[in-house]
Amino acid sequence: MNFELSEEHKMFQSMIRDFVANEIEPCASKWDETNEFPYDMVKKMAEVGLYSVGFPEQYGGTGDELTFTIAAEEVSRGSGGLGISYLVTLGLAMNPITMHGSDEQKSRYIPRVIDGATVAFALTEAMAGSDVANLDMRYARDGDEFILNGTKIFITSGAEAEFVTTFATRDRSLGHKGFSAFVVDKGTPGFSVGKLEDKMGIHPTSAAELVFDNCRIPADNLIGEEGKGFRIALEAIDASRVTIAAQAVGIAQAAYDAAVAYAKERRQFGVEIARHQGIQFMIADMAVELDAARLLTYRAAWLTEQQGRPPLKEAAMAKLYASEAAHRICHKAVQIFGGYGYTREFPVERFYRDQRITEIYEGTSEMQRWTIARQITGTR
Repeated sequence: MNFELSEEHKMFQSMIRDFVANEIEPCASKWDETNEFPYDMVKKMAEVGLYSVGFPEQYGGTGDELTFTIAAEEVSRGSGGLGISYLVTLGLAMNPITMHGSDEQKSRYIPRVIDGATVAFALTEAMAGSDVANLDMRYARDGDEFILNGTKIFITSGAEAEFVTTFATRDRSLGHKGFSAFVVDKGTPGFSVGKLEDKMGIHPTSAAELVFDNCRIPADNLIGEEGKGFRIALEAIDASRVTIAAQAVGIAQAAYDAAVAYAKERRQFGVEIARHQGIQFMIADMAVELDAARLLTYRAAWLTEQQGRPPLKEAAMAKLYASEAAHRICHKAVQIFGGYGYTREFPVERFYRDQRITEIYEGTSEMQRWTIARQITGTR
């Protein structure tokens, strides 16, 4: 067993860690306060090659699943809000095209992302969250076009996206067999951004309502085969769980680093609080949970690379544990900071807010437990 990253992975990690420290971390608080999406930073990230990670080499991509996991962790350590936009763009939103798209779609859309385009994955509806099969958005064929009608909600990067991958049903009576997947470009008549949610955390990136009102798209914008959208959606979500775990690890690492540094500086009762056993025990627990979360996450990434597909049980275990461990780590970080931890003068309150969503999106903790149990027991 080898728990060491390869030299290539270490070099990439060092490069992106320096980039995050110098470029992203100094701006993260401002983005959080202003809800400002950092378009200029995305372009900088694209210029240094961060938006090519994980795509097939024939379309200009570089790296592998572990490289993408490292990138997701490090960017999220700098900014949870920018981190989710980054990993959804390269992973969840592009997975339908990367995994099931035509050569023409891959040639058209992957280079745009490598150049810094933001992409959204539009699946969630008012009555279709964990119950993915309960879609209400409809589509119909009209000659060489499809017509989309419906509304999506809580769509990450929905307002910033240059294009979206989305899902609709031809006939609700067909259940999941009526689903199909499509790609829709920003500016397409009938496609618009509606309400923007006022979120608890990950402020730089929007959670938007997307409206499709007699939205006509070319038939070539169908992803994969008609009627296969349910499988495409689930495979995209399954493949994205490891990077959400990596996001949670990155946020937890930021909270841990801040708490340890503060404990070494803050003095109470004549000594640094790092000398108090109560603080030491909290730091020890944080370190153990952080290591365990990272090991689960990187194992799932490694297995994805070895098998050529995400390991359902291990990916769900990584997301479940990493997200909940990040909650506990961020909680302890705020506690170590005491009253200051509850103020915006220090970043740990932002880490706490940003972390919370990792237990909800791309499958709640409850859904991860369900997935794990089904894989163990063989029940469906």
